Amino acid sequence: QVQLVESGGGLVQTGDSLRLSCAASGRTFSNYAFGWFRQAPGKEREFVAAINWSGDITYYRSFVKGRFTISRDNAKNTVDLQMNSLKPEDTAVYYCAAKGGTYIYTVSNEYDYWGQGTQVTVSS
Repeated sequence: QVQLVESGGGLVQTGDSLRLSCAASGRTFSNYAFGWFRQAPGKEREFVAAINWSGDITYYRSFVKGRFTISRDNAKNTVDLQMNSLKPEDTAVYYCAAKGGTYIYTVSNEYDYWGQGTQVTVSS
């Protein structure tokens, strides 16, 4: 079992930055790939970014590429999502997810564990 706890969400203005963090516990952190997903009101959960077990491979949805950066610290058991140049359309609950494996995973039902989510609101 892996427990995931997200933090760092909040209310910001267009163009601002936020750094989300996901703290993991329960199993060997480096055995897991991680992803960030988001869900806006009335919309389905969507993939945002993913990182492999070692952190040397990352993948982003096109709408965040160049603005968001996913990273991990295997010594601290954390996965971060640095979000820059935020837009109102980035408003959503952001979820961290973990999947045992060595690859990149972009589909939500591939993931085994989920955090409770953290709210990000970007005002115009």
